[in-house]
Amino acid sequence: MRTELSWTVVRGPVGEVTAVAGEAGLVQVCFGGPDQVLPHYGEAEPAEAGEPALRAGAQLEEYFAGRRRAFDLPVDWSNIEGLRLQVLRTLHEQVPFGRTLSYRELAGLAGRPEAARAVGTIMGSNPVPIVVPCHRVVASGGGLGGFGPGLEAKRRLLVLEGALDATLLELGMLA
Repeated sequence: MRTELSWTVVRGPVGEVTAVAGEAGLVQVCFGGPDQVLPHYGEAEPAEAGEPALRAGAQLEEYFAGRRRAFDLPVDWSNIEGLRLQVLRTLHEQVPFGRTLSYRELAGLAGRPEAARAVGTIMGSNPVPIVVPCHRVVASGGGLGGFGPGLEAKRRLLVLEGALDATLLELGMLA
């Protein structure tokens, strides 16, 4: 049973991101502020700004600022099992900053080449996006594929990592 969850909010190129963490590790990363995230916890609502969440928030801020290429955060995998766990752990452990791969390639890397469609569904249910980088998984035909917070957020994360070229608008924002 999870105890003592805490949360923090950081701002980045995709807007507000809320991180929820406990002693066992990162539990959730959500696009949006705490008012959109915390009601889902009901009576077990996390406290603001505990040490695990602050550590996650600091690393997310470094990532958004271009100073971090890998996260050094434990992930609480306790509520994930089966193929979903296998695929998410493979993505977390084997797909580095700036690299993209297709849903089919991730299925193969996870040892389940027949599960490409399931991988798409699993990416949509990733509780800790960015840290477990589902934004790096793209469609086989060269398109971005899907992304819960929207394709613009996925594109911005891939630009941040150098996997996509920045548009002129983004180059103006970076100057």
